[in-house]
Amino acid sequence: MSTVCVTDADLVVRARQGDPAAFGELIDRHRSAVYRAALAALGSHADAEDAAQDAFLAAYRRLDSFRGDASFKTWLLTITWHQAINRRRSLTRMWRRMVEPKPAGEHVENVGLSPLEQVAAVGPTPEQAAANDQLRRGIQHTIRALSPKLRDALLLAQSGEYNYEEIGAMLDVPTGTIKWRVSEARKMIKKQLRERGYGDVA
Repeated sequence: MSTVCVTDADLVVRARQGDPAAFGELIDRHRSAVYRAALAALGSHADAEDAAQDAFLAAYRRLDSFRGDASFKTWLLTITWHQAINRRRSLTRMWRRMVEPKPAGEHVENVGLSPLEQVAAVGPTPEQAAANDQLRRGIQHTIRALSPKLRDALLLAQSGEYNYEEIGAMLDVPTGTIKWRVSEARKMIKKQLRERGYGDVA
């Protein structure tokens, strides 16, 4: 028994014809990518979930505007990014409070840095764990200090969910610009970490 591969385009046609199950399948296929894009923009799991829901609702309402010039995934991610950025702007004051440096010794939340939570996070001994935690905090601090353009491009690239073309579509800039921003962000982070005494960071 052969399995027929149903494409996103097929599902879009069915969804336009009023098939709710077809759009449900599109949501299932792209839920992870949409959520991670929103998380990269917002840094909060709860806000990312809300933005993802907003994005799917907006996409459903705009299905007739999908022309197929790009893939459905890219089109959806572009909507997602705009929804997340609008939410981020509305949460600017809260965002600033969340990323305000904490007093020494207090736990620092990984606000806006979920795609990089795995960086230097494992240490088999208490000493190594403490050193890795300090390095992770240093990385978080340098990422927060980046300009929004560099930070957004880096977090989206670091998530591993998107290629440069998809990131370019989300941020509405050429692919070459995205590559430059990611490279520049990484250079700045390495420079800052070296200045902080982490000379062994690749």
